[in-house]
This record gives sequence, structure tokens and C-alpha cells, in this order.
Amino acid sequence: MNLTPIPEQPRVSIVTPCLNASRFISQTIESVLAQDYPNIEYLIMDGGSTDGTMAVVEQYKGCLRWHSGPDSGTADAINRGFLESTGSILAWLNADDTYLPGAVSAAVQQFLSAPDAAVVYGEGVWIDENGADLARYPTRAPYSPELFQRECILCQPSAFIRRTSFEAVGRVDTTLHSAFDYDLWIRLASRWSFVPIPVCLATSRMHEANKSLGNRRQMFQESMRVLRKHYGYIPTSWVYGYLSFLHDGRDQYFKPLRHSRTIYAGSLPAGICYNWRHPWRYLLEWMSPIRFGTLRSCWKDSGTTDVLK
Repeated sequence: MNLTPIPEQPRVSIVTPCLNASRFISQTIESVLAQDYPNIEYLIMDGGSTDGTMAVVEQYKGCLRWHSGPDSGTADAINRGFLESTGSILAWLNADDTYLPGAVSAAVQQFLSAPDAAVVYGEGVWIDENGADLARYPTRAPYSPELFQRECILCQPSAFIRRTSFEAVGRVDTTLHSAFDYDLWIRLASRWSFVPIPVCLATSRMHEANKSLGNRRQMFQESMRVLRKHYGYIPTSWVYGYLSFLHDGRDQYFKPLRHSRTIYAGSLPAGICYNWRHPWRYLLEWMSPIRFGTLRSCWKDSGTTDVLK
């Protein structure tokens, strides 16, 4: 499918899905309204908040549009927001994330320079609940579609999507609640190119109530489901990470993964079960860190020898 050209000074439609987001949503809104790009359409899709979120949103009357009512989750809110929008470039910004100055202008310029791109994406920074920087998001560039076979290579709030591509792949999968962005990137990457932007465009807020950390089990299960659906294979890192989480409940961000020989050994039969169509591939991948000694280094540096006995 040929991509529809982006017009000069295209409209950029930004959707913020939210539910009981009064704590951070004003910062999110302000970051959109402070953008220097002149042609932005901004929609808030609220799932029926009861904590005062809409009272905050209503303070920005005339600067954005909103809808509040029951939905079936974040993915549904994003789809409905985009259906109501008119821009040729789309993005969603969760109600605890923010854009950095010039983000939208940088994305538009990249689309105009890259007529074959379905997605452009910049760098991202993880911040804490108080807005302090935690770490750079491990964005991967230069881009290759094969990178998605192992991990989500981009920071979602830093990504902007060509509307025609989004509609062609069937929008966001509403059966997913944590990994719908990962699934969307994989579907888009199977047909078109992504183009990185070497500047930081957005912040992603890490706190215990966000989707990635607030329901870690769901995140693992859905991401592994997405990998098996699209590639027929789940890498060792995902199997080992999931088993480690089931063992100790650590979120593997604020509480880093605690390495364990026992759990790594258990990831062999578990991984072969998950990857029953590719057992030798999984075995070779599982053996690789043992052959090259990288697991021993991890265990030595982790300072958690108590769980390795």
C-alpha cells in the first residue's frame, strides 16, 4: 500500500485517554498546549472518572475537546478519539506523560522529510511521580523492524503515526490492555518503515499505578502473547523475566530483577513449552549466555547471591 502524502503544515491529532487521572493530567494538558506547532487538534477521552479529573479538564474549555463516559479500556478510548479526530498525523499521550518543547514540530518535520514512514519516534525520558528524571528510555536506533522481535524499541509518548497507516492495519487491538502499543508497532513495522528522531520528545512517568508497573503480570502475559502471535517465538529474556516476577513479585524497574540460577534453569522447560514449534532455537538461545559467561557476570554483579544457592 502506498502511503498518502503528508500535506504542508498538516493537522496533528493528539488523544489523551484517561480514568481517574486528576493527579497528573494538568501537566499532560499543559505540555500539549505549550507546543509551538500551530495546527494541533487535542481530545481528552475520559472513561468516567470520579476523582475530579473532569473538573481539571473543564478548566481548559476552548483549548481542547473532551468526551466522558464508560469505555472498554485505554485501547478503546484511543480508537474512539482517533475516529473523532481529523488530523493526518496521530498520537496519543497518556494522562501521566508529557511532551517536551518542540516535540510536535520535530515530528511533523520528520514526516515531511520521510515520505515512506508510517511512524516517526524520538527519544524519551523516564520520570518519577514528582517529575524528576530517572533514566533515558532505551530507544533503539538505527531502526530495523527485526528489533521488535525482542523488545519494544521506542517510547510510546514519543511516537507519531501516519493516519492512513493506522487505519490500514485495523487500529489498536481493544482485546489488549497493556501491550496494545507493542502490538500496533509490530503490525505497522511489518508493512512500512519507522524513522527515528535523535532528540528527546517526551517523558514517560514511572509510578506504581501506571499500566506497565501497576499490573506487571498482565504486561508480561500480553507481551508474550503478542510475540507468539506475530513471530511464533518468545525470547529467553521474556520467559526468564516472567518466571522471576512470578517468583518474587519484583517490578523489575524500581525493584530490579534478582538473578537466580534456579529460575534460569526453570526457564528452559518453560520456554520450550512456550516455543514448542521452535525448541532447538530456544535451546540455543538459552545456552548462549551460559556459553559466553554473561550469566555468571550478572549473578556476581547483582549482589543477590542469597537467592542463587
